[in-house]
Amino acid sequence: MFGPHLMLELYNCDVRALGSQKLIYDTLDKLPEMIGMHKISAPQIMPYQGKPDSFDKGGISAFVLIAESHITIHTFLEQRYATIDIFSCKDFDHEKATAHFKRVFRAGKVEKNLLNRGKEFSKNVAKASLVVQKERGGLKKL
Repeated sequence: MFGPHLMLELYNCDVRALGSQKLIYDTLDKLPEMIGMHKISAPQIMPYQGKPDSFDKGGISAFVLIAESHITIHTFLEQRYATIDIFSCKDFDHEKATAHFKRVFRAGKVEKNLLNRGKEFSKNVAKASLVVQKERGGLKKL
């Protein structure tokens, strides 16, 4: 397996928290270390004004790159909603991360999905090569 992908949907959040660039920056700056990850970039914060004729009236999109992959946050102010992804090539405490985001955004409800990505991916290259060769009929007995 390559690694876990945590996807959170946060509903009925505090609008001030959803719109706070500083809060989101600080969260993305500190969370990687809290869950045993290693930042390889500073958090990037992009406020978005939205479109008057759209459901999307604005919010913030933000991410931080980590050695293990990435963490992203997208907030939607009018809907009091946030969507968050943490994708990693190693296990992490997803319960701790979920509780942290629920607290940060003061979410009334959290929908959590956890996938294991790359189920056939092997971190052991030599072993993976043997499996693939065997499946493709490339290994022959001498």
